[in-house]
Amino acid sequence: VTLSSDMDSIRHEPSPPAEIPVSGPSSQPITPGSDGEVNSQADRTVTPPKRRAKGKEPLKRKADAPKEEKSKKKKKRNVRRAPRPSYTVQEGEDMLLIISNIDQFDSVWKPKRKGCRKKKAKMKTTPIKKKKQPTKPRVSKVMEELSVSDVTMEGAESSDWGQRLPVEVLVKIFELAVLQDGAVPFLCRVGRVCRLWNSAASSPTLWRSVSIAYCWIEPGKSQLPGTEQKIRNTINWLAQNRFSQLRDFTLSHWKKHVDYVVQILTCLTLRFQTVADACSNLQSLKLSYCRGVTKEAFQKLGSACPSLESLNVQRSEFLDDGLVSFLETNGNQLKRLFITRSSKTDKLLNVLCDPHRTTTEQRGCCPELRLLEINTQLDSGYCPLAICIQALQFGCPKLQVFRLMNVSLIPKTIRNMPSSTAGFPLLEELSIASTSYSIITDVDLLNVLHGSPQLRVLDLRGCSRVTAMGLNNLPCEDLECLYWGLYFNSNVMVASNKGIHMLAQKWSNTLRELDLTNQPFAEEDMEIAMGHLAQCSGAEHLRSLNVSGTKITPAALRLLVAQSSALSYLNLASCRYLPRGLKRVYRGQEDIKQLLDKM
Repeated sequence: VTLSSDMDSIRHEPSPPAEIPVSGPSSQPITPGSDGEVNSQADRTVTPPKRRAKGKEPLKRKADAPKEEKSKKKKKRNVRRAPRPSYTVQEGEDMLLIISNIDQFDSVWKPKRKGCRKKKAKMKTTPIKKKKQPTKPRVSKVMEELSVSDVTMEGAESSDWGQRLPVEVLVKIFELAVLQDGAVPFLCRVGRVCRLWNSAASSPTLWRSVSIAYCWIEPGKSQLPGTEQKIRNTINWLAQNRFSQLRDFTLSHWKKHVDYVVQILTCLTLRFQTVADACSNLQSLKLSYCRGVTKEAFQKLGSACPSLESLNVQRSEFLDDGLVSFLETNGNQLKRLFITRSSKTDKLLNVLCDPHRTTTEQRGCCPELRLLEINTQLDSGYCPLAICIQALQFGCPKLQVFRLMNVSLIPKTIRNMPSSTAGFPLLEELSIASTSYSIITDVDLLNVLHGSPQLRVLDLRGCSRVTAMGLNNLPCEDLECLYWGLYFNSNVMVASNKGIHMLAQKWSNTLRELDLTNQPFAEEDMEIAMGHLAQCSGAEHLRSLNVSGTKITPAALRLLVAQSSALSYLNLASCRYLPRGLKRVYRGQEDIKQLLDKM
């Protein structure tokens, strides 16, 4: 239908039959030439046409699309996904949750923004010239098969080297790793690699020293019953399959099942006869920060482990009767004992000394004891401990190492005890160091060391009442390490302020480590002492020197450092007679050489 500009008449032009939508009450499509042709203008509404511009075609009215509900397509709803988190949560082997962030290269889904479609830019395609590949020389099929077989053999040999490695070599490699990292969890993880590594990791020689710490528990929560049963099953399996040559065993921070583990080691609660000999070679047992060790456990430990020589129960809670009964019955085989000062220490010392036995045939319960260490916490302050030195010398005549770590020794006497004894003839190390005030005097020190000519290490840190004259009177001629620093409050009176040159002259050929922190010796005395150390033949063996807070002079220091070629540690902090740039700690021979160049 074309509309004239006068709008007076409508003329029909022949056109192909097509459906023309007509707005009206019937709303049915009518084809031209049919009976339902519309001749009146009232049924139509025609808008006046706009004036056409020059050079433009006449406008045509576009037919409206039929409104049919069936033809309409339902629009898909835009479903928004939840954004992916930037972390992952996994469960590790040690019963902990491992939270790790996603790398920047990981594909993280992000919702698309509306209206951000990028138009594809039309790229001009340029023809690429293909390079002609060089023609390969023709090879016969037999040669091709031979080359393929050689490549497959080389690949098989390179991938199969781990299976052909001898088990003995793997065991030797694992031994080096166990010495550095321990058997657990290294051997447990290595055994999961393959069968060859599993057989190497199950070698009994690798399980001679085992240390097991307790599973981590979230604060304020208790452990589930299933987890406790898994722990018991693990201990049972290890004792049955791995502990046939166990020598050293350590438990750390176990608040439960300690009694059960000790009974497993004693092999009295298991039904397997093969495990009955599993821990018979146990030589060392350490229970650190543990609770719940009963008297029966100590008794079974002594009867089932005849080779036990070392027992460490420091910072552990146990019944004193159990350990006392163990020492009374099995103390003859014990050679090393580590305990913590508490209300039970007096009973244990009475068992060791046993002052009621005065004959040489009847000594204390531990006559073969070589090492005795009694310690306490560093922040515990003043911790006095009364010990009868004569009774201990009589009960443990073979003692080689005697340590009182942060414990203030108070000598006491006992009736019917001889005043003079042979002392400790085999003693090599004595440590009575304390961070607080100590009341040990020259007389007390001489009572301990009057029969110890083989002493090598003497730790007197905190012993402010000991003088240089008292040290000079000791029968120790080959002392190698002397620690005599004062680390407590400076308001405490110090008994010794001269005589350091006598000690330097006495032990100048044997000293390896010397600590004189905060000792109030005069500068002249320090110069003479450093001169003795520098001029002797033992200056080449001096390794460590701590003179922080002393009155050492630059001239004495230069003389000693120049002669000490093996010196690797030097502490000059707070030395008032040295320049400010030199007052610090020097570690390593190169650092000390730079100091010598500055001086």
